Amino acid sequence: MSPESKKLFNIVILGVAFMFMFTAFQTCGNVAQTVIRSLNSTDFHGSGYTSLAIIYGVFSASNLITPSVVAIVGPQISMFVSGLFYSMYIAVFIQPFPWSFYTASVFIGIAAAEHDRRTVFIALTVISLVGTVLFFLIRKPDPENVLGEEESCDDQDMEATESAQNNVTKAVDAFKKSLRLCVTREMLLLSVTTAYTGLELTFFSGVYGTCIGAVNKFGTEEKSLIGLSGIFIGIGEILGGSLFGLLSKNSRFGRNPVVLLGTLVHFLAFYLIFLNMPGDAPIAPVEGTNSIAYIRPSKEVAILCSFLLGLGDSCFNTQLLSILGFLYSEDSAPAFAVFKFVQSICAAVAFFYSNYLLLHWQLLVMVIFGFFGTISFFAVEWDAAAIVARGSDYRSI
Repeated sequence: MSPESKKLFNIVILGVAFMFMFTAFQTCGNVAQTVIRSLNSTDFHGSGYTSLAIIYGVFSASNLITPSVVAIVGPQISMFVSGLFYSMYIAVFIQPFPWSFYTASVFIGIAAAEHDRRTVFIALTVISLVGTVLFFLIRKPDPENVLGEEESCDDQDMEATESAQNNVTKAVDAFKKSLRLCVTREMLLLSVTTAYTGLELTFFSGVYGTCIGAVNKFGTEEKSLIGLSGIFIGIGEILGGSLFGLLSKNSRFGRNPVVLLGTLVHFLAFYLIFLNMPGDAPIAPVEGTNSIAYIRPSKEVAILCSFLLGLGDSCFNTQLLSILGFLYSEDSAPAFAVFKFVQSICAAVAFFYSNYLLLHWQLLVMVIFGFFGTISFFAVEWDAAAIVARGSDYRSI
């Protein structure tokens, strides 16, 4: 297999593996609070919000050391072990106990009826494990220099020792670069935007589905609407990723219009959710809530908001990844580690306060961060445009 074919093969395997793994995990996260709330009437007592807060809290801390770990053990083993932890977290829902539920939440950060619930989560666990096993199909690139027969065993041992020392040096350097990048002007400004993506990630991946499932005015279809909501969030993500991730390479207007569109789309979604969803929906008891907001709860409006949340999220994430790749092309791993650190710690904080804050307060927090995050992104993008004016190829990123 030629090097080019091997690269394409690896990309396809990675895409399929992550598709299986995160289909299972995101589905689990979307229904976690609803499922756990239904179990609290039994001997089990826990919170899906708290579990996800632990996941993203540990995830945020581990992101700073992830480049170092990958430099030592390699990406293939790192992804496989992480996949096992994802699968373990999902498997806990088959027969959940508080100690195993929260313990699995820690490990995942480092990397309906009883019968129906077990069937669903067994299926999700199998899907996640299939994606994890696929990592073993990734083929290593051919080495640039193949050892000749004339080289002695001593030379090979010396090279192995030097390689191990080199991996440790790379690990230390990657960690130092992550710390240095945290205090640069561009990264500090982008951290405000990244913080917003963490807050809205929490909302559309865990809180909004819980709100839909808690509204009794939706009738007997309230729980099935959670799955439909997740589908339309995914449709919005796919549409936005296709339009703004692939087609924006030829855009003459830069990234700011896409981010502005994402802000407007999200603010529209927040306003409609404010009108459509009762304030106590995120923290409603297992019986649900009979409260009404400013309009009678509408299933159509709820699903439209799901689509808008996914579309707006894709606007922010495609442009954030683009500008990070442009500004830190020489230090991409530490830069993306900082990006995921800020995003994850804000997601953890948001999942924690979701246990206590009413819906309108959660929406207000996101509006404030969304506004200032958009302004800070504009400032960095204008700096990037100045770099382009000095000779860099802006459209090639």
